[in-house]
Amino acid sequence: MPHTQSNSLALITACSFTVAITLASSPASAQSLSEATFNAANSCSSLSNLAIADTRIISTELIDQDSFIAPGTDNALETPAFCRLVAVTSPAVNFEVWLPLSRWNGNYQSVGNGGMAGTISYAAMANALRRGYATASTDTGHRAGPIPFDASWASDRPDLIEDFGHRALHLTTVHAKQVTESFYRSPPDYSYYVGCSKGGQQGLMEAQRYPDDFDGIVAGDPANDWTRFYAGAHLWYSLAMLADAESYIPPSKLPALGNAVNEACDALDGVRDGILQNPLACNFEPAAISCPAGTDSDSCLTPKQVSAVEKIWSGVENSKGELIYPGLVPGGEASRGSWSTWVTGNEPYQSLHWRGGEGFFRWFVFDDPDWDFRSFDFDSDLDYALEKVGAALDSNDPDLRPFRDNGGKLIVYHGWSDPDISPVASINYFESVVDVIATESGPQTALSKTQDFYRLFMVPGMAHCSGGPGPDRFDALSALENWVERGIAPQSMTASKVVDNEVIRTRPLCVHPEMATYNGSGDSDDATNFSCTAP
Repeated sequence: MPHTQSNSLALITACSFTVAITLASSPASAQSLSEATFNAANSCSSLSNLAIADTRIISTELIDQDSFIAPGTDNALETPAFCRLVAVTSPAVNFEVWLPLSRWNGNYQSVGNGGMAGTISYAAMANALRRGYATASTDTGHRAGPIPFDASWASDRPDLIEDFGHRALHLTTVHAKQVTESFYRSPPDYSYYVGCSKGGQQGLMEAQRYPDDFDGIVAGDPANDWTRFYAGAHLWYSLAMLADAESYIPPSKLPALGNAVNEACDALDGVRDGILQNPLACNFEPAAISCPAGTDSDSCLTPKQVSAVEKIWSGVENSKGELIYPGLVPGGEASRGSWSTWVTGNEPYQSLHWRGGEGFFRWFVFDDPDWDFRSFDFDSDLDYALEKVGAALDSNDPDLRPFRDNGGKLIVYHGWSDPDISPVASINYFESVVDVIATESGPQTALSKTQDFYRLFMVPGMAHCSGGPGPDRFDALSALENWVERGIAPQSMTASKVVDNEVIRTRPLCVHPEMATYNGSGDSDDATNFSCTAP
């Protein structure tokens, strides 16, 4: 059962506690609700009697400002006072809905998960709440295991796999909107979704499978081509270094690799700053830092280690020569939490790629606790995996026209230095959507017609969802709100790099395929000295 917290507000549910609910939305709804008051305690308590399909409401309670402590943590989250509803939808989809007691902005926001999910995204809910949203999150129908990417919960449970892949978030969204309308006596004006990684997969799945759920979606670094990603990235990168023990690259060698990449390619964009603006233009060959014959040190790569990097950057093909999933791109290898976390790990068999690939195929696909990742066949085994779980997990359908026709707007962003999910995958998906739109409008206008509802932003130097050497803080949600509610499509977003609470660099993020180009004068750490131009 989800954590239930007692607090001072919960003790006054029988008292007369009135709050004025105000909306920062349409004038009519703002006026009607700002003039009304209601007993917040009674209204929150009454939600326990709400009839929601196939759902049991576990608890409702009032949470005082800055008093909620998420399970497994010690510090209270910074939040305004809110009504908290905890519920479970059959078979085991746990979810929570948080409703601000004052200054509701009139809108609703679902937040996504990461990795194999299994937990409520409390911090993301707190972010939404601080912006005035009614918000909800789900554990997607299972509880997280003790190790990263634990997937044993999926053993012989196709129903839980369906929930994890798409059903849990959709039902949580439907139920949370019902709760929101019941609490405020008014439905939300607009509904938004925000998520990254697994959350990016969830966002694209919503746009493809449930196009009526959201008016706007922010999907970051999406693992949308899930099955191929786990085969062609998680599993392939692990095999590149672990199939032969001598191929493993210890993290102590990553500075040499990262520095060599920067030496060869950093200045290609006109600014030497440790960031590759367009990694696809980098032709660095890892053999350039090969160790002299018969030697080995942290400043060089052995022949087998060179081969491992080449495999990781190139991706893997099947026997027909078809690329299964694109590889990583040069840049950011030595940054904190990058390759040392995802690709190499602190030691062999400790990387997140290995944990993810092994767990997924062991439990989702083969349901065999003794399955050995070295046995994977990129022809027959991948076909089997796609047939068994692909339909439930893969949000790779390029036909977004139902979402577009419903008025939906989609912002996808992806870090160029992502060590987990290849940034090229997001470009490939975007281009596949353009191809579908081209069947309607023709190739000459397909790009602009696609950008009328879907804009992709590549983030130079950003690692997986955050971090990396480049600016990694930006406000995609405000850009989406302006687009959805005011019709102002984002032409760019400003990203900041913050170190010790100080902004040390800003850069514009451009609408793909445009890229930020230095104007040739002024401070290269200031976004105003860059322009978005066609490559």
